[in-house]
Amino acid sequence: MTLDRLRPVATRLLRPWVRGARGLGATPNTVSVVAFALALAAAGAFYVATPLAYGVGALCVFLNGWLDLLDGALARELGTDSEAGDLLDHVLDRYADVVVVAGLAAGIGRYDLGLAAVTGVLLTSYLGTQAQAVGLDRVYGGLLGRADRLALVGITAAAAAVTPTISGVSLVALLLGLFAVVGHLTALQRFVSAWRQLG
Repeated sequence: MTLDRLRPVATRLLRPWVRGARGLGATPNTVSVVAFALALAAAGAFYVATPLAYGVGALCVFLNGWLDLLDGALARELGTDSEAGDLLDHVLDRYADVVVVAGLAAGIGRYDLGLAAVTGVLLTSYLGTQAQAVGLDRVYGGLLGRADRLALVGITAAAAAVTPTISGVSLVALLLGLFAVVGHLTALQRFVSAWRQLG
């Protein structure tokens, strides 16, 4: 399961957004910062943990994911893609991951699940870029990439706005548990793939 395979489709859908951002004079770095602000807003909404707040949080997460695609597309369109921009984008993405998971965990008071989930999320991303650091291509694949996580957060939050539990079990707790287990499995999957290429 990985939505990264749909990047070509997303690239086509982004064209009018790129033209719009360019017309407004937005820079890729500005888009990255706005995307992070939306992640902060989502985290705050998830902490509030009311049906309305979950709905707002879901919208913010979907917009964050879309702008995360837009900043790179805009940089390529403007010819301003750079290592500095890539670094800023990755740093803000990691902080966005942390605050969103923290907001979800705090909203239901499950800090244990939050810790397990955020370490899985961060290690997944770390292994993806660490492969590049040792001379391989950056790894986006695996069981659960960032695009998949954002989609699942948005869908779960939207569902929690309607019904926060199923058979007495919190939807958010189930999501955090999924991130904890599958996140670490994805990190290991990426490690094994990189190890084999280096061997």
